[in-house]
Amino acid sequence: MPARTGNSGPLTESGRIETLDVLRGFALYGILIMNIKAFAMVSTAYINPKVQGPPTGADFWVWLIGHVLVAEKFITIFTLLFGAGVILMTSRADAAGTPSVPLHLKRMAWLGLIGLAHAYLIWYGDILFAYAVCGLIVVWARNWPVKRLLGVALVLFAVPTVVAIVMTLGIAQLPPEGLREVEREAWRPDPTRIAAEIAAYRGGWLMQMSARVPEALGGHTWVFPTETLWRTLALMLAGMAAFKSGLITGDWSDRAYKRLAAIGFLIGLPVVLLGIYLNYAYGWQVTFSLYLGRLFNYWASPLVALGWISLAILLVRHGATWFARVTVPVGRTAFSNYLLQSIICTFIFYGHGLGLFARLGRTEQLAVVALVWVVMPVWSALWLQRFRFGPAEWLWRSLTYGRAQPFLRDRATA
Repeated sequence: MPARTGNSGPLTESGRIETLDVLRGFALYGILIMNIKAFAMVSTAYINPKVQGPPTGADFWVWLIGHVLVAEKFITIFTLLFGAGVILMTSRADAAGTPSVPLHLKRMAWLGLIGLAHAYLIWYGDILFAYAVCGLIVVWARNWPVKRLLGVALVLFAVPTVVAIVMTLGIAQLPPEGLREVEREAWRPDPTRIAAEIAAYRGGWLMQMSARVPEALGGHTWVFPTETLWRTLALMLAGMAAFKSGLITGDWSDRAYKRLAAIGFLIGLPVVLLGIYLNYAYGWQVTFSLYLGRLFNYWASPLVALGWISLAILLVRHGATWFARVTVPVGRTAFSNYLLQSIICTFIFYGHGLGLFARLGRTEQLAVVALVWVVMPVWSALWLQRFRFGPAEWLWRSLTYGRAQPFLRDRATA
């Protein structure tokens, strides 16, 4: 384990580990940069940048920088932190004399129900249901040593790669009509399907269901068991290891974090760039890019995420108070802010609001990202001046304990 320094431990306030709040808030900012595509464009544009025409000019650079530095990296951070949170919350329950596992299982059950409502009623790109299912599983590994957590995590993380290879071999054996059907369904929809999706999301809430429900159902019945389940389990276990080792609580030395940042960026970023080069070399064809072409970013994302984690911790440690001011309040209300991103963005892009779906280019979408970035820390800080939890956090906590939890912040504490 890297050397620790006497003054490098996490800042605490009322039992919270502030480093985790910093990282959680930081992750939410980055997640929106990628999710904005799923809010603003047809669903397949999330993995295929050429669906609605190849990005050019400034839009190309927005896509390239986002793919290299952000895609899958910040959701990786968020998932690592969720795994760490399982240990943190169960250990605190145990210390308080409360049976932690039954409480945790109930907590995950409510999270799963909220995630389903979010996916089918608001936005199909929900991650909460996956977190809930995986949270039910990883809690049984909370007492494992660091090496076992990392070893099992690596094995689980490799499963989608096996799936990708098998699927690629299977696609290669399809007759021409079968290949065209896979392409229409999962990679490059024909103009009629694209027009139908655009019309649905520009329509009212009920009309949106014709597009949202199939997308959410496909995510739960195909993407989840073949990809999301294994990746999420692996990252949660890795997050437990990162918590136990002190990596994400700020307990490592400056030298260790600098070394980790260098390793993460110097190895991870070239792998991502290699993947981009190969996808362009193969012409973004479904036979390569649908599965194999995504593996480069898949394997590089944890490395780049570790680089971002290290930089964030070093920033706060060395006096970047502005960074803590915009991340800590957001991190403390992360559940509420995650849902708020969906509420704001679906209002902007869907027909029950401004109806800008498929009307804004990638560069213009960044203006929406900037708007939400401004809203999140402002409302979070103001809210926490009066309330102990974010609204979604309070609801989740109250449902878990079966009674309304204290909500208003004590004036002396505030």
